[in-house]
Amino acid sequence: MAGTDEDTVAAADDALYVLTAVLLTPAKFPSVLGDDYPEACAALGLAPLADGYGLVIGQDGDGARWTVVVDDVSLVAVAIASWDCGMEYDLSPAEHTVVAALPGWPLAVAVAAPGVPAPHDPDPEAGDGPPLTPPDTSTWGSAQRRLGADEIALQWATWREQIDDAAFLSPNGGPAGGDKAAAVETPGGETVAGGTTGGDGSARDASEDGAIGDEAVGGKAAGPTVSGGGTRKEAPKGHSGVRRVLAAARAYVDSPPPLGRVRSSFASGDARMLRADGPGWSLVARTDDIAFVLLDDQPGEVLPVGRGPELPGLLEALDKMAVRPS
Repeated sequence: MAGTDEDTVAAADDALYVLTAVLLTPAKFPSVLGDDYPEACAALGLAPLADGYGLVIGQDGDGARWTVVVDDVSLVAVAIASWDCGMEYDLSPAEHTVVAALPGWPLAVAVAAPGVPAPHDPDPEAGDGPPLTPPDTSTWGSAQRRLGADEIALQWATWREQIDDAAFLSPNGGPAGGDKAAAVETPGGETVAGGTTGGDGSARDASEDGAIGDEAVGGKAAGPTVSGGGTRKEAPKGHSGVRRVLAAARAYVDSPPPLGRVRSSFASGDARMLRADGPGWSLVARTDDIAFVLLDDQPGEVLPVGRGPELPGLLEALDKMAVRPS
């Protein structure tokens, strides 16, 4: 998503050369900023308005980084859709729609405006408070865990093909793949494709081909790998982290969490792509398929969860309560 060279908007008594824009709404927000919509808003010092915001990111004439917050969400959404289609769109919000002009950028931006100095933070007296900075994703943590979940949702087919369904337990309780019994059953009836983990927390998959999507989550050292497969003859005991996540997701159905912690988006066919987050965990699933779990305390590891008898019902219940793009 990128604006044209002529895209400008008034900000901090100067023209802003628009580089990109993102939505900050209950159904669609930069998940790197938080587990839910109010948390993402708080990272920018904004009140979580029901209709959300558009974030216009660019540089002023001196090259300083600015983030202009506007309440004309539809205008920003149209601009983003146009850019995604390779079309030019002059994103120039009306002055009365500007909610705030924040120094700095809350997200990493790899481009810069031509003809102005290199991106840098504004002078301290030019803005209220310290400049915004992108969350640290150089090492595994909450921000990178959420980025990993973003990548799985975006590249579902690529991740899904890494999983051999034989790794999950068969209906009779035995390993579906004979000696390839790298799966456990949770108390709720789901099955988890297991893997071994080294002392450093990295996944040790016997196939050694589970690492993909490294560029989206900070490089090979901290990138997620699929845990599963291999030739384990003895299924591991239940994964406490996965059990905790599934229990928390079930609790969301009975007691709705903060807005945006459960989101539903379009997927192929009649399915929906579900995303749920909570303290220390993320879950990504298709309503007609399996789920993937990422944990803060399992660096770089992705844990697939088989459907079993309970997961379909849980995903259906989550989808009914989830926030959807308008």
